[in-house]
Amino acid sequence: MIEWLISLDKQLFTSLNGLHTPWLDPVMLLISGKIEWLPLYASLIFLLIKHYKWQSVYFLFGIALTILFADQLASGVMKPFFARLRPSHDPELSQIVHILNDYRGGKYGFASSHAANTFALATYFYLIFRERIPAIKWMFAWCTIVSYSRIYMGVHYPGDILVGALIGVFFAVLVYFVLEKIREVRLRL
Repeated sequence: MIEWLISLDKQLFTSLNGLHTPWLDPVMLLISGKIEWLPLYASLIFLLIKHYKWQSVYFLFGIALTILFADQLASGVMKPFFARLRPSHDPELSQIVHILNDYRGGKYGFASSHAANTFALATYFYLIFRERIPAIKWMFAWCTIVSYSRIYMGVHYPGDILVGALIGVFFAVLVYFVLEKIREVRLRL
């Protein structure tokens, strides 16, 4: 079963990574960056402070915890434990992988930290603003595009992305609801 999943993951990767065009290469490099998204993060923090005033500190703490847990599980625990080579380092695929600017990432890629972190952030903000700002659901399109950029660049298999996304969603939901319960208890006191 595992061998079949790995084979399917590699087939899907080669199909998705093979959908490259020269005009899209710089776009995907930009999308995959971290600093480029600082205006988005600043806007989200602004919305948080605007709507929740001093309570925004509580939500910022939750977001920090969520990303810490998601990132540490994906990068600190899973990558060294599973030691699955990224497609860009896989000898089977190294000759056919489309790589941008010779960026190959670290040696191991399972699970994707980009996917874990972006899906964690999108899920947490969705939980906070789902009733006040319905358009917040579009953050899931953003994190899907960011995650796809990692496949496009040749540094993650689709399975890395899927598991990373699940990690991010799991920790966002867990932290959000645990902190909400704590906040409810504190408000009653």
